[in-house]
Amino acid sequence: MTTTARRERLPELDLYRAFAILGVIHVHASSFAAAGQASASPYYYLVNLMNIFFKYGTPCFIFLSSFVLFYNYFGTPVNRSLLSRFYKKRLLYIIAPYVAASLCYYTLVQAFYVTDHPPLASILQTFGLKLATGTAYTHLYFVFINLQFYVLFPLVLWLFQRFRRLVAWAVPIGLAIEWGFVLWNKYVLVLPNKGSYAPTYMSYYLLGLFLAVHFDKLRPWLTTGFRRQSAALRTATLAVWGSWLAAALIHVQLYHNGRAYGIWVNSTWYEALWNLHTLLSVFVLLQAAFWIYRGASSSVVGFLSRLGGLSFAIYLLHPVFLLAYRRFRYTIAPDSLTYLIWMYAGVPVCLFLAWAVAASTFRWVPGAEYLLGNRPAGRAKPQAGRPAGQRAGETIGS
Repeated sequence: MTTTARRERLPELDLYRAFAILGVIHVHASSFAAAGQASASPYYYLVNLMNIFFKYGTPCFIFLSSFVLFYNYFGTPVNRSLLSRFYKKRLLYIIAPYVAASLCYYTLVQAFYVTDHPPLASILQTFGLKLATGTAYTHLYFVFINLQFYVLFPLVLWLFQRFRRLVAWAVPIGLAIEWGFVLWNKYVLVLPNKGSYAPTYMSYYLLGLFLAVHFDKLRPWLTTGFRRQSAALRTATLAVWGSWLAAALIHVQLYHNGRAYGIWVNSTWYEALWNLHTLLSVFVLLQAAFWIYRGASSSVVGFLSRLGGLSFAIYLLHPVFLLAYRRFRYTIAPDSLTYLIWMYAGVPVCLFLAWAVAASTFRWVPGAEYLLGNRPAGRAKPQAGRPAGQRAGETIGS
């Protein structure tokens, strides 16, 4: 296999990133309230809806990480040059920011929540363990599981290049690995942090591979507006969006029954609905991104593109502002409408503060990419019919 020309850049993926980071922030902003802080509220259904409906964020980022890697590298032979370039980028723009973020959040937790201060050797040992397991702060598991996949990526790439017929079976293979791990953990391992291990998301990784290899076949469904679609494409669109909405709302309802009324069902149902809801979200967000990129105004596309371009930096930064925001709740009663408004206001507050800090850091701080990931390129909506010639980005979730 010879090295192919660089693939066409897909600027629509920046909009997809924007939708995914909005999902992540909605879940994080509502986590305390949904977990019980607002359980007595007459508005609790809306709290739970916000927390569960938007759970597509992290799995969709994971899919996109895989999609971009296979989209860019599937036509490139696995050799020393590829391995050198691949791991150099990961070291500089993923591992370095991950270590920096882990250190900052670990220090923050020690300063705010730890009253007794153990010896330095014990602190360093604890930090090393948290760094090695992605647990220095609650959101860093996402980077940690992608690092696991980066270790496997060259082997997976070579395997599917060598045995091309396996590509057709990529999604079933991913589902088999994922569900094998789910059931193994449920009945044998009982890991408390199952979501910190890459096999939990294997269907998303291998769906990314499958769609990257067959993207030219998927493109007409993504780029053709609903009114201009053929009957077959329109049926597919209605089936995907209808199934997605149904799965999401059933997912929401199951959690509401458990959290509000104590009516819980077998844990496998929650796993299955989360998996179905978020896998369908991949297609819904992709199609929405392509449609909006082509049909919305330049200001809307520009706003979402800039948000998507900074999504990894915003992901790393937003919990700091959410933590500070929550300390100013004062005496707002959790069962009041004011609390609901206050909770939701946390979304734009931490989003725009994180956005402002990320943009300022990239603009003014030398070496900012080693703290916040790959520097976003300037993006503008191209004229109709004019292809973008750059290669797709390779940052996490890109």
